[in-house]
Amino acid sequence: MTTTPVTIIGAGLGGLTLARVLHVHGIPVTVHEAEASPAARTQGGMLDIHDYNGQLAVEAAGLMDEFRAIVLEGRQAMRVLDTDGTVLFEEADDGSGGRPEVMRGALRDILLDSLPAGTVRWGHKVTGTRSLGDGRHEVTFADGTSLDTGLLVGADGAWSRVRPLLTDAVPEYTGTSCVDIYLYEADTRHPAAAKAVGGGSLMAPSPGQEIFAHRESGDTLHAYVMLSRPQEWFADIDFTDADAAGARIAAEFEGWAPELTALITDGDTTPVLRPYHALPHGLRWERVPGVTLLGDAAHLQAPNGEGANLAMLDGAELGKALAARPDDVEAALAEYEEGMFRRSAETVVFEGADIHQIDSEHNTAQRLISLFTGQDKG
Repeated sequence: MTTTPVTIIGAGLGGLTLARVLHVHGIPVTVHEAEASPAARTQGGMLDIHDYNGQLAVEAAGLMDEFRAIVLEGRQAMRVLDTDGTVLFEEADDGSGGRPEVMRGALRDILLDSLPAGTVRWGHKVTGTRSLGDGRHEVTFADGTSLDTGLLVGADGAWSRVRPLLTDAVPEYTGTSCVDIYLYEADTRHPAAAKAVGGGSLMAPSPGQEIFAHRESGDTLHAYVMLSRPQEWFADIDFTDADAAGARIAAEFEGWAPELTALITDGDTTPVLRPYHALPHGLRWERVPGVTLLGDAAHLQAPNGEGANLAMLDGAELGKALAARPDDVEAALAEYEEGMFRRSAETVVFEGADIHQIDSEHNTAQRLISLFTGQDKG
Protein backbone atom coordinates (compact mmCIF):
# COMPACT_ATOMS: atom_id res chain seq x y z
CA MET A 1 0.00 0.00 0.00
CA THR A 2 1.23 3.49 -0.85
CA THR A 3 0.02 6.78 0.56
CA THR A 4 0.48 10.30 -0.75
CA PRO A 5 1.29 12.90 1.93
CA VAL A 6 -1.50 15.45 2.22
CA THR A 7 -1.02 19.21 2.57
CA ILE A 8 -3.99 21.01 4.13
CA ILE A 9 -4.32 24.79 4.08
CA GLY A 10 -6.41 26.01 7.03
CA ALA A 11 -6.80 24.75 10.61
CA GLY A 12 -10.53 25.30 10.93
CA LEU A 13 -12.94 22.53 11.87
CA GLY A 14 -13.02 21.03 8.38
CA GLY A 15 -9.27 20.98 7.87
CA LEU A 16 -8.63 19.56 11.32
CA THR A 17 -11.28 16.86 10.88
CA LEU A 18 -9.59 15.80 7.66
CA ALA A 19 -6.19 15.79 9.39
CA ARG A 20 -7.53 13.65 12.23
CA VAL A 21 -9.20 11.09 9.94
CA LEU A 22 -6.02 10.84 7.86
CA HIS A 23 -3.98 10.35 11.04
CA VAL A 24 -6.34 7.59 12.20
CA HIS A 25 -5.68 5.81 8.89
CA GLY A 26 -1.92 6.32 9.01
CA ILE A 27 -1.73 8.81 6.14
CA PRO A 28 0.94 11.53 6.57
CA VAL A 29 -0.50 15.03 6.76
CA THR A 30 0.52 18.60 7.55
CA VAL A 31 -1.80 21.56 8.17
CA HIS A 32 -0.64 25.10 7.42
CA GLU A 33 -2.48 27.85 9.30
CA ALA A 34 -2.16 31.64 9.00
CA GLU A 35 -2.85 32.28 12.69
CA ALA A 36 0.22 32.45 14.91
CA SER A 37 -1.06 29.99 17.54
CA PRO A 38 -4.19 28.13 18.66
CA ALA A 39 -5.02 31.04 20.99
CA ALA A 40 -4.38 33.83 18.47
CA ARG A 41 -8.08 34.52 17.94
CA THR A 42 -11.37 33.81 19.70
CA GLN A 43 -12.98 30.94 17.84
CA GLY A 44 -16.53 32.22 17.62
CA GLY A 45 -19.62 31.19 19.48
CA MET A 46 -21.82 28.14 19.87
CA LEU A 47 -22.46 25.46 17.24
CA ASP A 48 -25.19 22.86 16.99
CA ILE A 49 -23.59 19.66 15.69
CA HIS A 50 -26.15 17.57 13.86
CA ASP A 51 -26.55 13.81 14.04
CA TYR A 52 -26.87 13.51 10.23
CA ASN A 53 -23.60 15.27 9.28
CA GLY A 54 -21.38 16.88 11.94
CA GLN A 55 -21.64 14.00 14.39
CA LEU A 56 -20.89 11.51 11.62
CA ALA A 57 -17.62 13.38 11.13
CA VAL A 58 -16.87 13.23 14.86
CA GLU A 59 -17.47 9.47 14.79
CA ALA A 60 -15.16 9.04 11.80
CA ALA A 61 -12.51 10.94 13.77
CA GLY A 62 -12.97 8.59 16.74
CA LEU A 63 -13.76 11.44 19.12
CA MET A 64 -17.35 10.88 20.26
CA ASP A 65 -16.47 10.53 23.95
CA GLU A 66 -14.52 13.78 23.88
CA PHE A 67 -17.38 15.44 22.00
CA ARG A 68 -20.01 14.37 24.52
CA ALA A 69 -17.90 15.83 27.31
CA ILE A 70 -18.15 19.37 25.86
CA VAL A 71 -21.89 19.37 25.08
CA LEU A 72 -23.70 22.24 26.83
CA GLU A 73 -26.76 20.74 28.45
CA GLY A 74 -30.07 22.51 27.87
CA ARG A 75 -28.86 24.66 24.98
CA GLN A 76 -30.99 22.88 22.38
CA ALA A 77 -34.01 24.72 23.80
CA MET A 78 -35.35 27.12 21.19
CA ARG A 79 -38.05 29.74 20.83
CA VAL A 80 -39.40 31.94 18.05
CA LEU A 81 -40.71 35.35 19.13
CA ASP A 82 -42.84 37.93 17.38
CA THR A 83 -41.44 41.44 17.23
CA ASP A 84 -43.68 42.42 20.17
CA GLY A 85 -42.09 39.72 22.33
CA THR A 86 -44.91 37.17 22.01
CA VAL A 87 -43.62 33.60 22.04
CA LEU A 88 -44.88 31.97 18.82
CA PHE A 89 -43.08 28.66 19.15
CA GLU A 90 -41.06 26.99 21.87
CA GLU A 91 -39.18 23.72 22.06
CA ALA A 92 -37.58 22.45 25.26
CA ASP A 93 -34.31 20.57 25.43
CA ASP A 94 -35.21 17.16 26.80
CA GLY A 95 -31.86 15.66 25.89
CA SER A 96 -33.21 13.62 22.99
CA GLY A 97 -32.53 16.10 20.18
CA GLY A 98 -30.06 15.49 17.42
CA ARG A 99 -28.29 18.84 17.47
CA PRO A 100 -26.37 19.25 20.75
CA GLU A 101 -24.64 22.59 21.24
CA VAL A 102 -20.93 23.01 21.86
CA MET A 103 -18.55 25.95 21.87
CA ARG A 104 -16.61 26.17 18.61
CA GLY A 105 -13.34 26.72 20.45
CA ALA A 106 -13.82 23.61 22.60
CA LEU A 107 -14.54 21.50 19.52
CA ARG A 108 -11.46 22.84 17.77
CA ASP A 109 -9.36 22.05 20.86
CA ILE A 110 -10.53 18.42 20.80
CA LEU A 111 -9.40 18.09 17.20
CA LEU A 112 -6.07 19.82 17.83
CA ASP A 113 -5.35 17.65 20.88
CA SER A 114 -6.00 14.51 18.83
CA LEU A 115 -3.18 15.28 16.37
CA PRO A 116 0.54 14.57 16.86
CA ALA A 117 2.66 17.55 17.84
CA GLY A 118 3.88 19.45 14.80
CA THR A 119 1.01 18.43 12.52
CA VAL A 120 -0.22 22.04 12.44
CA ARG A 121 2.32 24.58 11.22
CA TRP A 122 1.23 27.88 12.76
CA GLY A 123 2.04 31.31 11.31
CA HIS A 124 1.97 30.07 7.72
CA LYS A 125 -0.17 32.56 5.82
CA VAL A 126 -0.60 31.58 2.17
CA THR A 127 -0.06 34.34 -0.38
CA GLY A 128 -0.40 32.28 -3.54
CA THR A 129 -0.66 28.90 -5.20
CA ARG A 130 0.25 27.69 -8.69
CA SER A 131 0.25 24.50 -10.69
CA LEU A 132 3.59 22.79 -11.34
CA GLY A 133 2.08 20.20 -13.68
CA ASP A 134 1.62 16.46 -13.26
CA GLY A 135 -0.73 16.98 -10.32
CA ARG A 136 1.76 18.91 -8.20
CA HIS A 137 1.25 22.42 -6.83
CA GLU A 138 3.36 25.10 -5.21
CA VAL A 139 2.17 27.01 -2.15
CA THR A 140 3.87 30.31 -1.26
CA PHE A 141 3.77 31.80 2.24
CA ALA A 142 3.99 35.36 3.50
CA ASP A 143 7.41 34.71 5.09
CA GLY A 144 8.86 34.00 1.66
CA THR A 145 9.02 30.24 2.00
CA SER A 146 7.20 27.80 -0.25
CA LEU A 147 6.46 24.12 -0.67
CA ASP A 148 5.35 21.81 -3.43
CA THR A 149 2.91 19.00 -2.86
CA GLY A 150 1.26 16.18 -4.72
CA LEU A 151 -2.02 16.47 -2.80
CA LEU A 152 -3.25 19.92 -1.80
CA VAL A 153 -6.52 20.56 0.08
CA GLY A 154 -7.92 24.06 0.47
CA ALA A 155 -9.71 24.25 3.81
CA ASP A 156 -8.99 27.97 4.00
CA GLY A 157 -12.46 29.45 4.07
CA ALA A 158 -14.38 32.08 2.15
CA TRP A 159 -11.38 33.83 0.61
CA SER A 160 -9.46 30.66 -0.20
CA ARG A 161 -6.06 31.01 -1.87
CA VAL A 162 -6.38 27.44 -3.15
CA ARG A 163 -9.77 27.88 -4.89
CA PRO A 164 -8.37 29.71 -7.97
CA LEU A 165 -6.59 26.49 -8.95
CA LEU A 166 -10.03 24.99 -9.55
CA THR A 167 -12.51 27.74 -10.39
CA ASP A 168 -12.81 31.45 -11.10
CA ALA A 169 -15.83 31.73 -8.78
CA VAL A 170 -15.55 34.29 -5.98
CA PRO A 171 -17.93 35.02 -3.08
CA GLU A 172 -20.45 37.80 -3.59
CA TYR A 173 -22.30 39.85 -0.98
CA THR A 174 -25.70 38.31 -0.26
CA GLY A 175 -27.36 41.63 0.61
CA THR A 176 -27.45 40.84 4.33
CA SER A 177 -24.98 41.59 7.12
CA CYS A 178 -24.85 40.59 10.75
CA VAL A 179 -23.79 42.62 13.75
CA ASP A 180 -22.81 40.44 16.67
CA ILE A 181 -22.82 41.53 20.30
CA TYR A 182 -22.14 39.87 23.66
CA LEU A 183 -23.96 40.46 26.95
CA TYR A 184 -22.15 39.16 30.04
CA GLU A 185 -23.57 38.17 33.45
CA ALA A 186 -26.90 38.28 31.69
CA ASP A 187 -29.19 36.95 34.41
CA THR A 188 -28.15 39.66 36.85
CA ARG A 189 -27.12 42.55 34.61
CA HIS A 190 -29.51 42.03 31.65
CA PRO A 191 -32.47 40.13 33.14
CA ALA A 192 -35.11 41.12 30.56
CA ALA A 193 -32.97 40.04 27.63
CA ALA A 194 -31.93 36.87 29.47
CA LYS A 195 -35.55 35.96 30.16
CA ALA A 196 -36.47 36.51 26.51
CA VAL A 197 -33.67 34.26 25.27
CA GLY A 198 -34.38 31.54 27.83
CA GLY A 199 -32.03 28.60 28.26
CA GLY A 200 -31.16 28.08 24.60
CA SER A 201 -31.77 30.10 21.45
CA LEU A 202 -34.13 32.87 20.44
CA MET A 203 -35.15 33.91 16.93
CA ALA A 204 -37.22 36.98 16.15
CA PRO A 205 -37.55 37.25 12.34
CA SER A 206 -39.07 39.99 10.24
CA PRO A 207 -38.76 40.88 6.54
CA GLY A 208 -35.31 42.36 5.96
CA GLN A 209 -34.19 41.98 9.55
CA GLU A 210 -33.88 39.50 12.38
CA ILE A 211 -32.57 39.17 15.91
CA PHE A 212 -31.06 35.83 16.81
CA ALA A 213 -29.47 35.13 20.18
CA HIS A 214 -28.33 32.17 22.22
CA ARG A 215 -27.08 31.44 25.69
CA GLU A 216 -23.48 30.31 25.54
CA SER A 217 -21.39 28.76 28.31
CA GLY A 218 -21.70 30.39 31.69
CA ASP A 219 -24.01 33.39 31.88
CA THR A 220 -23.26 34.89 28.46
CA LEU A 221 -25.71 35.88 25.74
CA HIS A 222 -24.48 36.16 22.16
CA ALA A 223 -26.73 38.19 19.87
CA TYR A 224 -26.63 38.23 16.07
CA VAL A 225 -28.54 41.15 14.56
CA MET A 226 -29.20 40.70 10.85
CA LEU A 227 -30.16 43.44 8.43
CA SER A 228 -30.65 43.32 4.67
CA ARG A 229 -28.92 46.53 3.65
CA PRO A 230 -26.27 47.49 1.08
CA GLN A 231 -22.69 47.41 2.30
CA GLU A 232 -22.56 51.16 1.78
CA TRP A 233 -25.25 51.58 4.44
CA PHE A 234 -23.07 49.85 7.02
CA ALA A 235 -20.00 51.80 5.88
CA ASP A 236 -21.60 54.98 7.24
CA ILE A 237 -21.63 53.54 10.78
CA ASP A 238 -18.63 54.01 13.07
CA PHE A 239 -18.34 50.57 14.66
CA THR A 240 -15.49 51.74 16.88
CA ASP A 241 -18.06 53.79 18.83
CA ALA A 242 -20.03 51.05 20.58
CA ASP A 243 -22.84 53.27 21.88
CA ALA A 244 -23.38 55.12 18.61
CA ALA A 245 -23.22 51.95 16.52
CA GLY A 246 -25.65 50.15 18.83
CA ALA A 247 -28.07 53.06 18.74
CA ARG A 248 -27.93 53.25 14.93
CA ILE A 249 -28.60 49.54 14.52
CA ALA A 250 -31.33 49.57 17.18
CA ALA A 251 -33.10 52.41 15.33
CA GLU A 252 -33.88 49.93 12.56
CA PHE A 253 -35.88 47.92 15.11
CA GLU A 254 -38.10 50.76 16.29
CA GLY A 255 -41.32 49.42 17.78
CA TRP A 256 -39.86 46.03 18.68
CA ALA A 257 -40.17 44.75 22.25
CA PRO A 258 -37.61 46.38 24.58
CA GLU A 259 -36.35 42.99 25.79
CA LEU A 260 -35.37 42.29 22.16
CA THR A 261 -33.78 45.65 21.38
CA ALA A 262 -31.87 45.38 24.68
CA LEU A 263 -29.84 42.67 22.97
CA ILE A 264 -28.53 45.48 20.75
CA THR A 265 -28.35 48.50 23.04
CA ASP A 266 -27.17 46.80 26.24
CA GLY A 267 -24.19 44.98 24.75
CA ASP A 268 -20.98 44.71 26.74
CA THR A 269 -18.79 44.52 23.63
CA THR A 270 -18.24 46.74 20.61
CA PRO A 271 -20.60 45.54 17.84
CA VAL A 272 -18.75 43.58 15.16
CA LEU A 273 -19.94 43.80 11.57
CA ARG A 274 -19.95 40.56 9.58
CA PRO A 275 -21.13 40.87 5.96
CA TYR A 276 -22.55 37.65 4.56
CA HIS A 277 -21.01 36.44 1.30
CA ALA A 278 -21.77 33.32 -0.70
CA LEU A 279 -20.44 31.34 -3.63
CA PRO A 280 -22.88 30.43 -6.42
CA HIS A 281 -25.26 27.76 -5.16
CA GLY A 282 -24.47 24.39 -6.68
CA LEU A 283 -20.92 25.42 -7.68
CA ARG A 284 -18.97 22.64 -9.40
CA TRP A 285 -15.66 22.43 -11.24
CA GLU A 286 -13.87 19.99 -13.50
CA ARG A 287 -11.49 17.58 -11.76
CA VAL A 288 -7.99 19.07 -11.44
CA PRO A 289 -5.34 16.48 -10.49
CA GLY A 290 -3.78 16.79 -7.06
CA VAL A 291 -6.02 19.44 -5.50
CA THR A 292 -9.48 19.84 -3.97
CA LEU A 293 -11.46 22.02 -1.54
CA LEU A 294 -13.70 21.54 1.48
CA GLY A 295 -16.04 23.62 3.62
CA ASP A 296 -16.48 27.32 2.88
CA ALA A 297 -13.64 27.23 0.37
CA ALA A 298 -15.86 24.94 -1.74
CA HIS A 299 -19.44 25.97 -0.97
CA LEU A 300 -19.68 29.16 1.09
CA GLN A 301 -23.32 29.92 1.87
CA ALA A 302 -25.28 32.47 3.87
CA PRO A 303 -25.58 31.18 7.46
CA ASN A 304 -28.05 28.31 7.65
CA GLY A 305 -26.85 26.24 10.59
CA GLU A 306 -25.01 23.79 8.34
CA GLY A 307 -21.66 25.44 7.54
CA ALA A 308 -19.48 23.90 10.26
CA ASN A 309 -21.32 20.58 10.02
CA LEU A 310 -20.77 20.36 6.26
CA ALA A 311 -17.11 21.35 6.57
CA MET A 312 -16.48 18.61 9.11
CA LEU A 313 -18.34 16.02 7.05
CA ASP A 314 -16.38 17.10 3.98
CA GLY A 315 -13.16 16.51 5.90
CA ALA A 316 -14.27 13.12 7.16
CA GLU A 317 -15.52 11.94 3.77
CA LEU A 318 -12.36 13.09 2.00
CA GLY A 319 -10.20 11.36 4.60
CA LYS A 320 -12.15 8.12 4.27
CA ALA A 321 -12.01 8.25 0.47
CA LEU A 322 -8.23 8.69 0.49
CA ALA A 323 -7.83 5.86 3.00
CA ALA A 324 -9.99 3.56 0.87
CA ARG A 325 -8.04 4.27 -2.33
CA PRO A 326 -4.39 4.82 -1.29
CA ASP A 327 -3.11 3.75 -4.73
CA ASP A 328 -5.58 5.86 -6.74
CA VAL A 329 -5.70 9.39 -5.33
CA GLU A 330 -7.53 10.79 -8.35
CA ALA A 331 -10.35 8.27 -8.02
CA ALA A 332 -10.62 9.14 -4.32
CA LEU A 333 -10.78 12.88 -5.05
CA ALA A 334 -13.38 12.39 -7.78
CA GLU A 335 -15.52 10.26 -5.48
CA TYR A 336 -15.24 12.80 -2.67
CA GLU A 337 -16.03 15.80 -4.87
CA GLU A 338 -19.15 14.20 -6.33
CA GLY A 339 -20.53 13.58 -2.85
CA MET A 340 -19.51 17.05 -1.64
CA PHE A 341 -21.17 18.75 -4.63
CA ARG A 342 -24.38 16.84 -3.93
CA ARG A 343 -24.44 17.59 -0.19
CA SER A 344 -23.83 21.30 -0.58
CA ALA A 345 -26.43 21.67 -3.35
CA GLU A 346 -29.08 19.93 -1.22
CA THR A 347 -28.61 22.22 1.78
CA VAL A 348 -31.75 24.19 2.67
CA VAL A 349 -31.11 27.91 3.09
CA PHE A 350 -33.67 29.59 5.35
CA GLU A 351 -31.78 32.38 7.07
CA GLY A 352 -30.23 35.55 5.70
CA ALA A 353 -31.61 37.02 2.48
CA ASP A 354 -33.87 34.04 1.71
CA ILE A 355 -36.17 34.30 4.69
CA HIS A 356 -35.98 38.08 4.73
CA GLN A 357 -37.58 38.26 1.30
CA ILE A 358 -40.86 36.85 2.60
CA ASP A 359 -43.50 39.57 2.48
CA SER A 360 -45.00 39.73 5.96
CA GLU A 361 -43.77 39.35 9.52
CA HIS A 362 -46.37 36.65 10.18
CA ASN A 363 -45.33 34.61 7.15
CA THR A 364 -41.66 35.02 8.00
CA ALA A 365 -42.12 33.58 11.49
CA GLN A 366 -44.49 30.85 10.31
CA ARG A 367 -42.06 29.77 7.59
CA LEU A 368 -39.33 29.49 10.20
CA ILE A 369 -41.56 27.50 12.56
CA SER A 370 -42.57 25.18 9.70
CA LEU A 371 -38.94 24.48 8.93
CA PHE A 372 -38.22 23.57 12.54
CA THR A 373 -41.26 21.30 12.76
CA GLY A 374 -40.52 19.59 9.46
CA GLN A 375 -43.59 20.92 7.65
CA ASP A 376 -41.58 22.92 5.08
CA LYS A 377 -38.62 21.36 3.31
CA GLY A 378 -37.69 24.55 1.46
